[in-house]
Amino acid sequence: MAAFVHHHNPQPDVRKLIQRLLIMYSLGIICVSLFYFLTGCCESDLKENSDIRPPEHELVLSGWIHERNETVSKDVLTVQESAEYQAESNTGLPGLNNNSLSKDWTATRRLPQALIIGVKKGGTRALLEFLRLHPDIRALGSEPHFFDRHYARGLEWYRSMMPKALDGQIVMEKTPRYFVTVETPARVHSMSQDVKLIVVVRDPVTRAISDYTQIISKTPDIPSFESLAFKNRSSGQIDSLWSPLWIGLYAQHLERWLAWFPRVQIHLVNGEKLISDPAGELGKVQDFLGLQRIVTDKHFYFNKTKGFPCLKKPEGSSKPHCLGKTKGRMHAPIDPEVIQQLRAFYRPHNHRFYQMAGQDFGWQ
Repeated sequence: MAAFVHHHNPQPDVRKLIQRLLIMYSLGIICVSLFYFLTGCCESDLKENSDIRPPEHELVLSGWIHERNETVSKDVLTVQESAEYQAESNTGLPGLNNNSLSKDWTATRRLPQALIIGVKKGGTRALLEFLRLHPDIRALGSEPHFFDRHYARGLEWYRSMMPKALDGQIVMEKTPRYFVTVETPARVHSMSQDVKLIVVVRDPVTRAISDYTQIISKTPDIPSFESLAFKNRSSGQIDSLWSPLWIGLYAQHLERWLAWFPRVQIHLVNGEKLISDPAGELGKVQDFLGLQRIVTDKHFYFNKTKGFPCLKKPEGSSKPHCLGKTKGRMHAPIDPEVIQQLRAFYRPHNHRFYQMAGQDFGWQ
């Protein structure tokens, strides 16, 4: 009897194996495709964001800069626009436009492009504080006195004193003594022939009394204004070399500066109008510096107690910002006859100054 041998048919096993291989192959293709798709998206995001640096210091602008202008010391700065500011300005934040992401936002120390050179007790501190509201101005808060006292330290020392600034921002400082120091115009010119110069001037008689008021607040035992203003009181001979009176000889000082710089590079600020119409004077200064008029009348209010304009309170602050107690203080009482003698003394000097300036300031 022949043995019956059952032979297993291998075809169904081969089909199952092929099906499994096809499924694994398809899943492999899908996985590889997903991997390339996801990595491609990541690379695209990285490229799109490669020019954007992480913020290290933010300035929030809503018509006011919350950070003190001279205290920013980070190497990389970013600027955040507020919705209010965007609505008020058609061009957006100065220096920040659609192409801003491609700009270099690294802050560096540069020599100043503008100087407030005078005059003492003319309103230079007020002007500096008002200008520091502008986002495109980086101003040193203290007076470096480089060109009159520390010139031997060199330009690199001077540069190290300046605040860091972004490309497109104007670096500036104020030292009122520059205007009356004989050597200063040539020294400033050797630093930069294109520097813009700002001088705040006011009635020289009022300025002299204000100067004397500051002097007696520090040294109350000095002689009276009347005795210091005259070489000989009985003859009426005025001592024009006495510092409070000598500073007010504006034509004499301006003449030295015009020997080195053209008139168009020197902007004269009316000290009286800086008090009565700060926004108007600030608008002219912003024009002179080639800046958009960002600082406007909305930033100011008049403090009747001080008789001086103050800055409206910034967001997050409970108090408005006024200048120090020494600003707007009462002047020392001066003999009216002496005041009239001083006005007569200054009259020809003022007229000469008006001609040089191309502007009549209306001082009596």
